Amino acid sequence: MNWALKLEEVRKSYKENSQISHSLRRHMGVIGQFIVGMLPLAPKFVVKRIAGRYVAGSDIHSAITLMKEMHEENTCFTIDVLGEEITNLDEARFFVDEYSRVLDAIVKNEIDANISLKPTALGLLLNRDVAIENIKEILKKAAINDIFVRLDMEDHRVTQETIDIVLLMQEMGFENIGTVLQGRLFRTEEDIKKICTLLGPLSDFRICKGIYLEPQDISHTSYQDIVNATNDCIDVMLESGSYTAIASHDYPVINHSLDKLKELQMSFENDPRINSADSRVGKGSGYEFQFLLGVRGDLRRKLSAQGHLTRVYVPYGTKWYEYGIRRIRENPDIAWHATKTLLFPWTNRR
Repeated sequence: MNWALKLEEVRKSYKENSQISHSLRRHMGVIGQFIVGMLPLAPKFVVKRIAGRYVAGSDIHSAITLMKEMHEENTCFTIDVLGEEITNLDEARFFVDEYSRVLDAIVKNEIDANISLKPTALGLLLNRDVAIENIKEILKKAAINDIFVRLDMEDHRVTQETIDIVLLMQEMGFENIGTVLQGRLFRTEEDIKKICTLLGPLSDFRICKGIYLEPQDISHTSYQDIVNATNDCIDVMLESGSYTAIASHDYPVINHSLDKLKELQMSFENDPRINSADSRVGKGSGYEFQFLLGVRGDLRRKLSAQGHLTRVYVPYGTKWYEYGIRRIRENPDIAWHATKTLLFPWTNRR
């Protein structure tokens, strides 16, 4: 058998269909799990080879350089300084100062970007009052520069606290803040409705399936149930007039979203919903599609070419190793993407 010819046939098939067959994906999933098991034993440079695709670098300069290079792809960005669950409040101060530098760099380099904060990195699990002051300090500087702040959602231990802080900041007059909600949690649809009742057209969400593998008594655990729940949440967000950032690499979620946008007659330049905000700094008319750095760039570019606003999540920092290992362990889907990167690099251009 001519294996080179056979591999070329597989490559062409993948490019034509935008996804590997179910059978092949199952086999690649096995390989992915093997990679997950071996990564902690691998030399650090091997992990960096994999994680480097999904992380901009170790410092803000690396992130700025990357975003300038990607600017021609007609996309915008969310910057995240890697790190969470700190052990002391001195570490929290580091993140406050680093995000101040990030905001300065965005303004100086005229980058179309907002920022994403993890509440636990700013001290939420150590001292709530300190965490709130830290978030407010960052938010105030961002507001002066018309930069949006996304309060990231971590595991279920801080779900309610995260939502409460967003609502508190809105009460203080900071309208440049929104949160992330995870479709897999049973509570999410009700959370959307409560937030929309309180904030009206100022509601601003990023919706994702959720990377944290939560207990089955509070979350959906099967792929299809998670997809269905996420799609239901997207419908509620869009129908409520909220700004809806759709953060997914899954075709069933993206295709559902496109159908819903068509039903509502929404486009990047047109939001006919009477219950939505008139304008949003650095945003589209009422929605956007978000992608992790290094994942499904082909799909992102396709959506951009069709006129949709797309945004790339750009993490950076010295904690890239911990980030890569933790994310791959927590969610086997990332192992799948890592496997494709190694075995089918032409399918996953950054």
